[in-house]
Amino acid sequence: MKRLTNLKKILIIDFGSQFTQLIARRIRELGVFSEIVSHKNLKKINVNDLFGIILSGGPLNVYQDKKIKFSNKIFYLECPILGICFGHQMISKFYGGKVKSSKTREFGFARIKKTKNSPLTINFFNSKDTNDVWMSHADHVTKIPKNFNKVASTKDSKFTIIENTKLKRFGVQFHPEVTHTVKGKILIKNFVFKICKAKKNWSPKHQKNTLIERVKKQVGKKKVICALSGGVDSSVVAQLLNKSVGKQLKCIFVNTGLLRKNEERQVVNTFKKKLKMNLIYVNAEKQFLKKLKNITDPEKKRKIIGNLFIKIFERYSKKIKNVKFLAQGTLYPDLIESKSVTGSQTSKIKSHHNVGGLPKKMKLDLVEPLKFLFKDEVRKLGLELKLSREIISRHPFPGPGLAIRMPGVITKEKIKILKEADFYFIDELKKQNLYDKIWQAYAALLPVKTVGVMGDNRTYEYICLLRAITSSDGMTADYFDFSKKFMQKVSNKIINNIRGINRVVYDVTSKPPSTIELE
Repeated sequence: MKRLTNLKKILIIDFGSQFTQLIARRIRELGVFSEIVSHKNLKKINVNDLFGIILSGGPLNVYQDKKIKFSNKIFYLECPILGICFGHQMISKFYGGKVKSSKTREFGFARIKKTKNSPLTINFFNSKDTNDVWMSHADHVTKIPKNFNKVASTKDSKFTIIENTKLKRFGVQFHPEVTHTVKGKILIKNFVFKICKAKKNWSPKHQKNTLIERVKKQVGKKKVICALSGGVDSSVVAQLLNKSVGKQLKCIFVNTGLLRKNEERQVVNTFKKKLKMNLIYVNAEKQFLKKLKNITDPEKKRKIIGNLFIKIFERYSKKIKNVKFLAQGTLYPDLIESKSVTGSQTSKIKSHHNVGGLPKKMKLDLVEPLKFLFKDEVRKLGLELKLSREIISRHPFPGPGLAIRMPGVITKEKIKILKEADFYFIDELKKQNLYDKIWQAYAALLPVKTVGVMGDNRTYEYICLLRAITSSDGMTADYFDFSKKFMQKVSNKIINNIRGINRVVYDVTSKPPSTIELE
């Protein structure tokens, strides 16, 4: 069995593009392993390990040589290379072309026109030899290198697609990895299979086997504690570790008091009683509530919850002899949003309680077997590990729990109100067979009160915000378009059954510009 890092792959060299992770995901969807590395941290590359290379986009321009730590030796490798946006410009410059700042910046949709056939664009264009693609650039190629051909162009970008089929070098100015580009997946598929001649080597079964092997090698004979929450991620981690190291696994479930209604009962019943795992239940509601008293800053909330969470684990680990590792359900998007996973110029959006920021005195090493998987890959892996569909289909739930769905001060009363509101919303989604059509849904309690009238009485109570989004990986998302009838029913149920809420609103913003969670 090959180790994960030794699988033959499509290597993606990241220059800081916000879309780099989507490139990796698109390739994995095709059943081929892909790996992202930073242009700053390129180690010796063995061409025999590669099907091909993709150069990502990025915020730099090709003439910022001092900021681009990149070895041109890549271009001497005898394997196919595809450059996307900035990568397209890098290829053009290296082989003798010219890149200049654009007079008119292309951002958003652009109509592309084919000028010649190419193995890269088979079935990519429509019957009129055009297509709509997604642009995001301020520089463009003004002269292509010798022995390169123009494949397609737009009104403002003459050399939108270029190629040298002999060298197997291809460049596209747009982003085929984003869903906005029509048939973008086909272009990537052509590069992977028609040009790189890649063989499928990435599936849930393969992931299961390689990850079990990696966990066994990392953990050895030591004991490992799993941070179990009952969500999809931690459930898959627990089952993966159970399959990997068996009795060496000790699961600790910390009830922060910020979980969904009755969640603590469900976790204990599922993992201790049904799956027969060694589960330690810790009721720490009072501790978390005390630490969060009068805290309103969302980042402080996350840090407080994360630090206390780890401290509790440290405390209980001391009661178990020979404990060396702490397992967490960190996913690829968690790493991406918290810091640049590749070391490139990506921006930090928010911190996650299970990513970074761990106390320096922490004496446990981390086991994060899912940290390079996207959410959909984790769900498929869970099914391969024989977890129930009920567990696997659960909507994502943030580590800090209801704390970040309650902007402002956190109180016991507000937590109780929010748990009930969330329960009624999710329950109605399931009754109407909408739950599985939605990536994530939740209720939030806004930190303002409004006047209402119930019967002959005046009320002054909280606003409940509902959010439901559709997404394929959580990186981008759009709101779910409910019927008026459904919204009226949910609103009435929440207001009529919960004292403390007299107004319900629905969030209709996408990601971007907003994030999925409120804080």
